[in-house]
Amino acid sequence: MTGGKSGVIVVGCGMGGMAAAVAALERGAAVTVLERAPQEERGGQTRYTEAYLRMKSEDEVTDDFESHLAENASGYLDPSLVHLTSEPRENWPALVKALSLNDPEWIAAFAAAAGPTVKWLKGYGVRFDFLPTEFLTKSQPRLLPVGGGLALIEALGAAAAKKGAKFVYETAATDLIRDGGGHVIGVRAVGSGYRVREFTGKAVVLASGGFEGNAEMLTRYLGPRSIFLRPVCRGGYYNKGEGIRMALAIGAAPCGDFGSYHAEPIDPRAGMAEPAVLIFPYGILVNQEGNRFTDEAPGTVDAYYERVTRQIYNQTNGMAYVILDSRHMEIPNYRLGIRTDQPPIAAASIVELAAKLGIVPEILAQTVAGYNKACWPGAFKPLVLDGLATHGLTPRKSNWAHPLDKAPYHAYPIISSNVFTFGGLKVDAQARVLNQEGDPIAGLYAAGEIIGTFYRNYTGATSVLKGAVFGRIAGGDAAGLR
Repeated sequence: MTGGKSGVIVVGCGMGGMAAAVAALERGAAVTVLERAPQEERGGQTRYTEAYLRMKSEDEVTDDFESHLAENASGYLDPSLVHLTSEPRENWPALVKALSLNDPEWIAAFAAAAGPTVKWLKGYGVRFDFLPTEFLTKSQPRLLPVGGGLALIEALGAAAAKKGAKFVYETAATDLIRDGGGHVIGVRAVGSGYRVREFTGKAVVLASGGFEGNAEMLTRYLGPRSIFLRPVCRGGYYNKGEGIRMALAIGAAPCGDFGSYHAEPIDPRAGMAEPAVLIFPYGILVNQEGNRFTDEAPGTVDAYYERVTRQIYNQTNGMAYVILDSRHMEIPNYRLGIRTDQPPIAAASIVELAAKLGIVPEILAQTVAGYNKACWPGAFKPLVLDGLATHGLTPRKSNWAHPLDKAPYHAYPIISSNVFTFGGLKVDAQARVLNQEGDPIAGLYAAGEIIGTFYRNYTGATSVLKGAVFGRIAGGDAAGLR
C-alpha cells in the first residue's frame, strides 16, 4: 500500500527527527514522520533524558567542545590521510572523504550551529538554565532545557502538528526506495499486523537512533558480552538499527566505533529511566569475587564515569558493587549522585555486608582492610579534587582515598547501561549521508545518534545537541531539494 506523496519523510521522532520535521515544515515542505513507538511513548531516548548540553552559555559551546570531539574522532588512521583533511574539502580524495572519521569541518559546523539552534528552540517555547546535575564534581558546565528532553519533544511535537506534519505511529521503516537515478525518494515500512506501506517524497531523513534494542546487532558488533548490557531507558528498546542497516545496504559509508557504546553506571534492580549510581568515587568498587579492579576516582565524575563503567562491564557477569561507609552521607546534596529508586544494601559491618552481597566475607574484609591501610590522613573535601591518593595499592585510587571505617556501610550493585551505540552513518556538514566514495547519496539525510560520531570515549552532553543541530540542518536542506 502506498502511504501517499510527501515532501520529506522523517524516520523517528526523537530529538533529531522532531528537529528535522519542524525545520522542513518551516521551509514549506509537507512532512510525514514515521515512529515505531505508540504516540504516548514517542520521543525515543530524548523523552527520558535530562538532555544535558555541553555549553557554557546559550550562545557558546564549552571551551573543550571541538578539541574533545577531535581527540576522539577516529581509531588509528594513517596520519598521511588525516593530514589531508587540513585542505579544503573539495581537494580531498574520495578515500579521505569516506574515512571513518569526524571531519574537522563537520566538528566546526556542529560547534558553530549549537548556539543558533538553542535560540531556535527557545523560539518554540523551550527554556534553558544551568540547573543542578547528577554530577557532584564536574569539569565542564552543562546547560539544560527546563523540563528535560520531554520538554523538547513536547515543544517541537506541538509545533510540527500545528504546521501540518503527519505522524504515523507504530510503524517502522525497513527499506529505502530509490528512483532509477539512485535518488532516495522514500521508505518501505511495516505497521501493526505486518502491514507493508510505502511513503514517498523527495527526500528522507533517517533519525531512528542506534541499535541498543537489537540483540542480534549488539552481539554482532559489540560481542557476546553485550548480554550484560541494557538500554538506559525504555526508549532505547525501540532502537533496532534498521536506519543504519538500510543505508549501509545502498552503499552508505559507516562512521563511529561499531564495537562500542556510551556507558553509564546504573542500578540493575531499578525499573526507572536512567537509575544512575555516580557516588562511587567516594567508596571502592569490588567485583563479585570481592576484589577491587579499577581506580574509582581518577578525576571528576563527569569526565571519567564512562571509563570506570567500562571496567565494571568487563567484570564477572558485567557487575560490580560500590562499597561506602557513612562518610558519603556527609556530602552536601549527595543524593544527586544516586538516581536509583532502590535503597542501599546496608549493614553494620563489612562482614555482614559481604554476606548480603553474596561475596565471601573474608575476601571482602581483606580487600577493605588493604584499602584502608593504603589511605593516608587528610581532610574530607568531596566537592573538589583533593589529590588524596592511596599508597602502595594496585590499582591505586587517585582522589578521595579515605578509609571505609564508619558504620553503617552501604552498597549498590552497578552494571553498565547502553545509553546509545557509537556506530552509524557518515554525514557531511549538511547532514547528507555519504557513500563509500565520500559523495552525498541524493535525497538521504541523517540526524541524531544514527550519525556515527564517537570512538572510545563519549564527549559528554553532546548527544541531544547533535540531534537538535543536525536535525535542523537536515530538515531545512531536505526541504530545499528540487
